[in-house]
Amino acid sequence: MDAFLLHSRALAGALVFAFGTFLLFPELPCAQQTGITRHYKFDIQMTNVTRLCHTKSMVTVNGQFPGPRIVAREGDRIIVKVVNHVQSNVSIHWHGVRQLRSGWADGPAYVAQCPIRTGQSYVYNFTIVAQRGTLFWHAHISWLRATLYGPIVILPKLGVPYPFAKPYKEVPVIFGEWWNADTEAVINQALQTGGGPNVSDAYTMNGLPGPWYNCSAKDTFKLSVKPGRTYLLRIINAALNDELFFSIANHTLTIVEVDAVYVKPFDTDTLITAPGQTANVLLRTKPSFPGATFLMLARPYATGQGIFDNTITAGILEYRHSDASSSPSSSKKLPLFKPSLPSLNDTTFVASFTSKLRSLATTQYPAKVPQTVDRHFFFTVGLGTSPCPRNQTCQGPNGTKFAATINNVSFSMPATALLQAHFFGQSKGIYTPDFPITPLIPFNYTGTPPNNTLVGSGTRLVVLPFNASVELVMQDTSILGNESHPLHLHGFNFFVVGQGFGNHDPAKDPAKFNLVDPVERNTVSVPPGGWVAIRFLADNPGVWFMHCHLEVHTSWGLKMAWLVLDGNLPNQKLPPPPSDLPKC
Repeated sequence: MDAFLLHSRALAGALVFAFGTFLLFPELPCAQQTGITRHYKFDIQMTNVTRLCHTKSMVTVNGQFPGPRIVAREGDRIIVKVVNHVQSNVSIHWHGVRQLRSGWADGPAYVAQCPIRTGQSYVYNFTIVAQRGTLFWHAHISWLRATLYGPIVILPKLGVPYPFAKPYKEVPVIFGEWWNADTEAVINQALQTGGGPNVSDAYTMNGLPGPWYNCSAKDTFKLSVKPGRTYLLRIINAALNDELFFSIANHTLTIVEVDAVYVKPFDTDTLITAPGQTANVLLRTKPSFPGATFLMLARPYATGQGIFDNTITAGILEYRHSDASSSPSSSKKLPLFKPSLPSLNDTTFVASFTSKLRSLATTQYPAKVPQTVDRHFFFTVGLGTSPCPRNQTCQGPNGTKFAATINNVSFSMPATALLQAHFFGQSKGIYTPDFPITPLIPFNYTGTPPNNTLVGSGTRLVVLPFNASVELVMQDTSILGNESHPLHLHGFNFFVVGQGFGNHDPAKDPAKFNLVDPVERNTVSVPPGGWVAIRFLADNPGVWFMHCHLEVHTSWGLKMAWLVLDGNLPNQKLPPPPSDLPKC
């Protein structure tokens, strides 16, 4: 009996060690082809962090800023226990993960779940299906994602190579913002006064502002490379409110993936990435030691009329000599080269860059674009105003409050989760299934704006039958100024089949749609003064949020939700919620 117990304990110890090894070293060949289960624990806690010579206590995961990396392979199951130790309510969104029939794990507060309250926990349980590349996780309540975010690295299945040369090394590069102020106070003040919120104090690269900010010379991200190598940079824009240009001096980047979907590779000196978007890029280093160091710069692409953080975050690319034992080059001794970035509002560059994005559309990685459409939708997206409450002074246009809308509906967040209300048939008083599928009053969307800028409001959803093919045209409006809007759709990837400037022409523009190899994404920017057309298959039952990923616009109401009904087969139905689903 004692021998049996000893053998059992040894076997259990070996299994624990092997499981831990899987988590630490996902490249090991002994992992199962069918995928493994990976466990993580996120402790939401207050941590003192110092940037710009300013120390503040802020919400973090496991005391890290940015937060910890999630690593998985395509087909793996991810289980993350989130424990809330702070005073704020919290929820976590796994941005871009399809969440096939796992909508309870999607994360947006009051849409997929009620938030996790102080002292409570929730276990997010989902599987990575048919995705590989880079995504990220972030808080999805109020403005907490200013500090709660981190990378999701999805490796191909074992034995499946990249459709490009295997890189020597892979490095996440995640853009964010630093705020000396408490971001919750910033947005609460803006919503109360009706004006635009204060802007960030710095942009960050892997949490570091870089040498061009006050007191930040040591807080600089440095990428040390060897000559003659290929590096895969996993680019993530986790900033709250800014699309960003990124470039490395005297180096070319090759775009090979966006939003965890491979694309036809193309070279560029500069890339543009909106909040919520990701990209994998290949950086080929110079064949021999260049005798120089090189700045990596990111700065905003700004199209609206509001104020923005017009600063630049900088990192440093430094070379090691061929001798691996030597230290990186010293920027003090070597010349430092700086890239040139497009102008702040260079819409021509952005349109040219986005037009080059194409799906691989190969046998192994097909572009399954819906060729026929069951449901057509036309959404206007943009700003507007709401009346100032009586006996209050408001700082929005002409004494009103700023608002933002889709089809003139400024979305009102409910007090309970939409998915829960739908699943239990308790929608009465929580939402109505009557979101307008076209603007109620058509006008010249990119011309002279109407005099009346007041918006409607409500919690209204679009209902889709399971497996319906959807075409959605999103049109920017000139109300309070043309502006780029990065729209993120939860629960689905979509194909960007067309885009252009001016008003979308339903008689002429569809003939030019790309139905062969359009890029597949989860977040797309509606061009300022223009439109974008997407198609997707509603093959994922549940309630799915869609919103502008400029957090200020989401706070003002530029959001809505799609309700996709169950299909007839058991594997086409939304399962019941987990037992630990947070209560409102």
